Formats: sequence, structure tokens, C-alpha cells
Amino acid sequence: MTGKLHIAVLMGGWSAEREVSLMSGTGVADALESLGHKVSRVDMDRTVAATLAALKPDVVFNALHGSPGEDGTVQGMLEILGIKYTHSGVTASAIAIDKELTKAILCPHGIPMPDGMIVESESLYAADPMPRPYVLKPVNEGSSVGVAIVTEDGNYGSPIGRDVTGPWQEFDRLLAEPFIKGRELTTAVVGEEAFGVTELMPTRGFYDYDAKYTEGLTQHVYPAEIPADIAARCEAIAIDAHTLLGCKGATRSDFRWDEERGEDGLFLLEVNTQPGMTPLSLVPEQAKHRGMDYPALVQRIVEEAL
Repeated sequence: MTGKLHIAVLMGGWSAEREVSLMSGTGVADALESLGHKVSRVDMDRTVAATLAALKPDVVFNALHGSPGEDGTVQGMLEILGIKYTHSGVTASAIAIDKELTKAILCPHGIPMPDGMIVESESLYAADPMPRPYVLKPVNEGSSVGVAIVTEDGNYGSPIGRDVTGPWQEFDRLLAEPFIKGRELTTAVVGEEAFGVTELMPTRGFYDYDAKYTEGLTQHVYPAEIPADIAARCEAIAIDAHTLLGCKGATRSDFRWDEERGEDGLFLLEVNTQPGMTPLSLVPEQAKHRGMDYPALVQRIVEEAL
């Protein structure tokens, strides 16, 4: 057990995931205080470097989600300040948030990921980049921000209309991937230990940002009611991805599984290096099922940072 520390919990910021980060950060700060640590709660703004330099914490618990807290930017600042911090470092963070770069690193090592291509959003107004159904997602966002599933009978039209609401209005470039039918699975890794597999069953639509963070919109089934070999494969892929990317602390690997294709139907979608720590979040939930309560999980992540 690490002794009592001064821990700055970095949360908030200005990304699309600000509100979720504030929930994560508040939960982490409360847990650390319950363990007797001195906690400084820092809602990140443009003066954050000066704030942290003045606070001189023993360690920063990074509870930010999205850019710049998840893309290596904040990690680089903390490296310059010489302050230890939780979760992944500069390189792993920069790679993992970029879905194209993640594929470039993981696929040559045999990690199964969907085929995909980068498209200019403008091109979508002329023609579909691939046969429907397909998925469009921002290259550098997490938490299913800006994800659109384009189907034959969808409401986007064919081609997609310039005046139709979607990620093409917000982002100049998008990643297009074939839609993988089937089941949504996720596995947390803390350190080098996988925490099992949860199946996510949205009560409507798909597992988008609202479904992740609105109580009652998604049923979490743990352990997932899937064959043992598929569960083992999820855990193995999650650990391999965590290791190959050079991640630290907690990560969460998200999968789609087409059960009609067996093991060949399992695909890693992404690795999240700053997974949520809210009451609805999957990493704390999986840890709890394995006998590790929320404060113990937070403590373990801090200890790894040290």
C-alpha cells in the first residue's frame, strides 16, 4: 500500500466528453479522499501547467476524456513538468486515439480489426465510399462521439445529404468501415490483467454516446453469455493490444462479434486509454465483479503510475 499522497485529479477540460470527465474525476477524487490521500481537484483550463506547477502533487490522476487529455498532449505537458501521472504515456496515447494509426500498429501483429479507409467528408455527398451498411466515425474521438451507421433503409439518403445532420458536418475526414453485425463486447485491462468480458445490450439503437452514459439505456451482462473460447480470445486480444501499444494503467478494448462466423467473426474496434470512471462505466463494474471495489481500483491505478 502506497503511503498517503498529494494527488491532483485532472478532469473536465473542453472536449466533447467534458461532462463525463467531470463525473469520472469527481468519483476518483472522492475515492482517493476516502483512502486518506490529499486531493486537489483541477478542472483543466489553458493555465493548467501553471496550476499543477504551483500545486506540486506527488502524482496526477488523469481523469480527462477526449482531446487533449487522451491524445498525448497533456501527457507531454506532464512529462515536461516532471510530474508522474496515471494511464498511458505520450506515444501510446497519441497512437491509440488515432484509429488509423492503431490499425497500423496492431494488424501486422495479427490483431483482427475491421478493414477501413479514410474518406474526405465532402466525398460522401457524391457517393458512398463502400457498400451499405457501413460505419462512419471520427479518426480521433472516443466514447462513440460522432459515430454514424449508414444503412440501406437509414435516414441519411443516398448519397448522404450535405444538409443532413451527421459527423460529416463536424469533421473534415472520417474513417469508413464495413458494419459488423452481431454483439457488442468489451474487456478492461488493468496493468497486464484482463477483467473478463461484458456484453453491452442497448435498449434502443446502438451503443452510442448517450447509451454509454444514460442510465437505463444499456444492459450490461457480465460475464457475457458467450462461448468460453470467445471470452478467452477477447481477453487475449485486449492484453496484446494494451501491450503492443505500450499502454499503462487501465484500458478498455471494445469488440464486435458476429457469432455466425465463430472466432473469425471477432473484431477489435478500438482501445480506449482513458476509460470512463463514472458510476455507469465498465472498468469499475468489471473490477467490482472481480472483488475489487472502486477505491481499490483507483488506488491500484495510482500505484502503477508510481
